[in-house]
Amino acid sequence: MDKPLPCTLCTLRPLPGFKPAREGELAFIARRKVGQLRVRAGAGVISEGGADDRIYTLLAGWAFRYKSLPDGRRQILNILLPGDIIGLQAELLDAMAHGVEALTDVSLCVFARDMVWSVFRVHPALALDLTWLAAHEERLVDDAILSIGRRTALERVAALLVHLYKRAVASGLLDGGSVPFPLTQAHIADTLGLSVVHTNRTLQRLRRAGLADTAGGRLVLGDLRGLRRVAQYWEQPAPPRPLF
Repeated sequence: MDKPLPCTLCTLRPLPGFKPAREGELAFIARRKVGQLRVRAGAGVISEGGADDRIYTLLAGWAFRYKSLPDGRRQILNILLPGDIIGLQAELLDAMAHGVEALTDVSLCVFARDMVWSVFRVHPALALDLTWLAAHEERLVDDAILSIGRRTALERVAALLVHLYKRAVASGLLDGGSVPFPLTQAHIADTLGLSVVHTNRTLQRLRRAGLADTAGGRLVLGDLRGLRRVAQYWEQPAPPRPLF
């Protein structure tokens, strides 16, 4: 485990997508941080069905949360970006009902499992923030179910691209009009319940229409409003979110 970066030097906290810490909160969080962990792309952060006595905040890099069937088929439940909390469900359950895999090399802030109980005992304002994050995660899953259940393939891919673009911008990843996009077509297919072939055709259709391009590991939106119209995705800007 790496030497932890002091919370006062966190690169995410100054970003407008995150709530500023209230008085005393940063020191409280820093005292409960036990280390910092690096995980290589493709490696597991949390094992599906396993137990983990730690909770993580994704400081840098991308990961994804998934569930799989015995024959190896996999459903990606959510793409995780910097600032997302990982492993909260293990605090309430004996074993993780899902796994988390690093999509790129990632850096994680590590907290002991009992951090959650300390938050609820000692810091009610932070406890409300933690509850908000859990509710926000549930809403993201609700949106994913809506896409898989009711959107067409074109609408699903368009909605995912808009969603990830917005989240990447909020995490400070916008550079030269584009954001990183480390997902392969197989990842997109596993997220949206499509075949890789159908995913490829849909991405090509969006590219030819000048709406979006994912070439070279970057996501460029040629027409954000047009892509939203295709996706029927008109969600209001999210409020700044808490950061642990």
